[in-house]
Amino acid sequence: MGAYNDSRMDFAGLRSKLRADQVLDGSAAVRAYDCDAYTVDRSKPSVIVLPESTSEVATIVWWCVSAGVPFTCRGAGTGLSGGAMPALGGVVISTKRMNQILEIDIENRCLRAQTGIANRRISDAVKADGLHFAPDPSSQSVSTLGGNIGENAGGPHTLKYGVTVQHILGVTMVDPLGEVLEIGGKLGCGPGYDFLGIICGSEGTLGIVTEAWVKLTPIPSVIETVLVAFPTIRSATETVAGIIATGTIPAALEMMDRGIMNAVSMAFGLEYPAEAQALLLVECDGESVEAVEAEIESVRAVCEGNGCLEMSVAKDEKERARLWMVRKKGIGAMGRIAPSIVTHDGVIPRSKLPEMLDFVYSVASEKNIGVANIFHAGDGNLHPCFYFDDRDSVQVEKVVEAGEIIIRKCIELGGSVSGEHGIGVEKMDLMPLMFTPADLEAQAMAKRIFNDGELCNPCKVLPNQRGCAEHRMRWRGVAT
Repeated sequence: MGAYNDSRMDFAGLRSKLRADQVLDGSAAVRAYDCDAYTVDRSKPSVIVLPESTSEVATIVWWCVSAGVPFTCRGAGTGLSGGAMPALGGVVISTKRMNQILEIDIENRCLRAQTGIANRRISDAVKADGLHFAPDPSSQSVSTLGGNIGENAGGPHTLKYGVTVQHILGVTMVDPLGEVLEIGGKLGCGPGYDFLGIICGSEGTLGIVTEAWVKLTPIPSVIETVLVAFPTIRSATETVAGIIATGTIPAALEMMDRGIMNAVSMAFGLEYPAEAQALLLVECDGESVEAVEAEIESVRAVCEGNGCLEMSVAKDEKERARLWMVRKKGIGAMGRIAPSIVTHDGVIPRSKLPEMLDFVYSVASEKNIGVANIFHAGDGNLHPCFYFDDRDSVQVEKVVEAGEIIIRKCIELGGSVSGEHGIGVEKMDLMPLMFTPADLEAQAMAKRIFNDGELCNPCKVLPNQRGCAEHRMRWRGVAT
């Protein structure tokens, strides 16, 4: 197909199908939508449209297919691998106005919503009924349900409760030809092939999910949260494997290093022990006070055995929120240190955390770039945060190189290229490290079941797609 050039494309036909306020094409809008939170790779769309219903999405997709125009769905733009970047330009279909809860069924513990709704709003809507939507990415106040489905997002509580796919019962999806499909539903998927499992994590390459039925999970009666300070990175990482080895599975087991602590202290005035180099945030929950307290005591014993400096235990919900602030606000607080950040997303076995963290710091030192670490330690899901100035092309190249070195190390240690941020354009060229040519062809065959063309979110996930330029810096200006 080649790099798409729509400089002479007449979008009048598309405009005629929507209100004037549903179409954006000014220079400021185009710039705002040329990347997601992975800002290293950028590509400008020609127009951004704001549908409000499934039928409007279908109309837009049908027009794009008829006109041969690429289209890319975008939620809140919080993705961290370039999955919502309009790689070949064309039309960005934003779901920001598709944010309504359509049906709540408390008796059957499920809810149907448009996929532009923010993750946290789902839980807020049913909190009074003692329920919540368990997947909780750190961006949950803004990240959308559709984005969570597209990336199969995780979050701090996935250690115990699982990632997004375990909590989706059914979806309404506009396929790459503009047809509306219903897959699964209130009762989940029936017998036959698990297409719902393929759609979750497909990064918008199989179509645009416009509505979803989600499971609602009871809020635990008893929740205990502790923040533990350690004098060294190694003592904290060894504690992670030690906690799991006892048979205790916390609801959350998160780690933050001194770099994150410094950023949060600068941003919010929080203070931590001066000698602390790492924090573990551990949360245990359940229905029995005795059982939860037993888990906390097991955690305490492992932490003390590994030389922790102190343990802060939340006495109420207000204190719990304060302890969680370092985790939930940590990445955002990095803006106090540098103007740009790339948050990587590799996975390793928990037992390899001490070795892997040493390696991350050595790579940053070798490349002379800053790094801070905040991640789902219980899952072995790393999030090295490289901070830099993306106006400096030398720094950008170093950050990209460092990320690739770290992902290669993850694979070497028996891990994965991604835990929850997805492949997008960032890791597309790294897929052959983990999959054989036959594996990748099998994935391509699965994609072709829904998407046998080149218009729906092109140039994502699978390498060597027709018409797709290489990523990284070469994406800048591809679709201008």
